[in-house]
Amino acid sequence: MYGFNVKVSDNFDDAVVRVSDELKKEGFGILTEIDVQATLKAKLGVDRRPYKILGACNPPLAHQAIEAEPDIGLLLPCNVVVREEDDGSVTVAFMDPKAVLTLVNRPEISELAQEVRGRLDKVAQALVA
Repeated sequence: MYGFNVKVSDNFDDAVVRVSDELKKEGFGILTEIDVQATLKAKLGVDRRPYKILGACNPPLAHQAIEAEPDIGLLLPCNVVVREEDDGSVTVAFMDPKAVLTLVNRPEISELAQEVRGRLDKVAQALVA
């Protein structure tokens, strides 16, 4: 499995703010925010429910990863998706760094992936608490 998700009780906009706040508590910042709903509407004329991709990065951990494997930037940042479901509920999905970073096949990267996964798990738990 390449990711994991949680359902949250917030509306979409509040969920985006909460996700960002909880990520900050674990040392992550948001490098990119892609509004898929707006992009698909502008480029294709497609209407869809709110959907954002947040590119989350923990600078110290990213630095360690890049030092160990310079091309690991191809697998960064950790994407977090906030999406509104057909029934109006909101799901927050997290990339599983352990699954993605196993592509590198290096012990030091595996250890970092485990730490990142642990931090993202804490974010997910905080969102449903």
